[in-house]
Amino acid sequence: MPAGGFATATAGGVKFEAKITPIVILSCIMAATGGLMFGYDVGVSGGVTSMPDFLEKFFPEVYGKTQDPNLNSNYCKYDNQNLQLFTSSLYLAGLIATFFASWTTRRLGRKPTMLIAGFFFILGVVLNAAAQDLAMLIIGRIFLGCGVGFANQAVPLFLSEIAPTRIRGGLNILFQLNVTVGILFANLVNYGTAKIKGGWGWRLSLGLAGIPAFLLTGGALLVLETPNSLIERGRLDEGKSVLRKIRGTDNIEPEFLELVEASRMAKEVKHPFRNLLKRRNWPQLSITIALQIFQQFTGINAIMFYAPVLFDTVGFGSDAALYSAVIIGAVNVLSTCVSIYSVDKVGRRMLLLEAGVQMFFSQVVIAIILGVKVTDDSNDLHRGYGILVVVMVCTFVSAFAWSWGPLGWLIPSETFPLETRSAGQSVTVCVNLIFTFVMAQAFLSMLCTLKFGIFLFFSGWVFIMSIFVVFLLPETKNIPIEEMTDTVWKKHWFWKRFMDDNEEVPATGTKGDPLTEKWAH
Repeated sequence: MPAGGFATATAGGVKFEAKITPIVILSCIMAATGGLMFGYDVGVSGGVTSMPDFLEKFFPEVYGKTQDPNLNSNYCKYDNQNLQLFTSSLYLAGLIATFFASWTTRRLGRKPTMLIAGFFFILGVVLNAAAQDLAMLIIGRIFLGCGVGFANQAVPLFLSEIAPTRIRGGLNILFQLNVTVGILFANLVNYGTAKIKGGWGWRLSLGLAGIPAFLLTGGALLVLETPNSLIERGRLDEGKSVLRKIRGTDNIEPEFLELVEASRMAKEVKHPFRNLLKRRNWPQLSITIALQIFQQFTGINAIMFYAPVLFDTVGFGSDAALYSAVIIGAVNVLSTCVSIYSVDKVGRRMLLLEAGVQMFFSQVVIAIILGVKVTDDSNDLHRGYGILVVVMVCTFVSAFAWSWGPLGWLIPSETFPLETRSAGQSVTVCVNLIFTFVMAQAFLSMLCTLKFGIFLFFSGWVFIMSIFVVFLLPETKNIPIEEMTDTVWKKHWFWKRFMDDNEEVPATGTKGDPLTEKWAH
């Protein structure tokens, strides 16, 4: 793989020379397999919960409803708190794990944190595939959730720190691309295993999660630690050596010195979580929290968790429902590739705003079709309307996949300064998992209560988040992470008021600073 060279300019006019080296590309691909595992877990749960054998073994009450010809409510037949707990327990465990992951990411490094995630994933897969009762199944999901917490904490940080500034967006989105590939892989597996006779197809679906689990564990053993993490932990010679390797050039002094200075600032902050609450960090914190809440309230995870159940509910039938979910998974993957290509060219804001229009339109159309054509006790959706629903869901998913999906992770990972970056990533993962848990636990009950109106509920949120982007989200395209405060926040019409305060800010390194001077040569 040839290395392409370019120079990236900082706000201050300093150029950081960097090549797109094979070692960076391979490291990012390996690290991003954490997304593959996350995506598979998201996709597999919706598929197995629509398999009769799985329901009969673990959720006999739901199985009874799906087989009851006298039950005249399509929207409510899957409404069961235990069934929702099977899906949502993963995210609750991930939420708790992310607090521990923040500590390991900062103290042990990005690489060991990814390794811990891999071990949790493997343990969870074994318990799920061998599950004999609901308790064993839930415990397996909890271990998977711990893996999600550690992986989602370490991988986006790893990707944003190891990538050269100019392609940081594209490489960071590898994580989201792998999430979508994982979902597609899970949907394909579910489609195949649903046809297995003998009642063990669901075990194969859950067990094949071992493939991405081993890929992540193996990848974590092979990748380099990031220079940021090494310097942050005082291993400056090693950090300089790694920076030279990943940039493919000997001219790394400007970037190295900036990392050393940023690290020294970070060391002066003894309580990163407390520091997050300081006024000067409110812009990054506010945007991070808002992006995670908005990402879930697009309705995407509700659709991805339960796509087979959703299509079965509106009359597609079990087999057709899984087939439709595979189509959606493929659209998701292809659209995320669009984001990788365009995010560092057209920018973050443009992708979010275009997608807002597309998602709003598609959800309103879906609500109208289901409201007019699907009564609560109908057994079939006319073929033409059924195809239109799938097309509109694909339109929605494609818009999400090149906007709120990857950018919900990318933007927070590139906006926090080094002294609060690990804590900031923890907040990102934590808020995301809280609202993912809420959505996973509530969706089937909301579907039962709101029926087709659930799509109008989500479209209303899409409108609100698009207004937020217009007025409050600054563009971060091609801006080095260490220059974000001066270049972005101090120049934004609203957020600049939080930057001009009298709080003590750790001083950046100067020419006469002994630490900077020591490592300048």
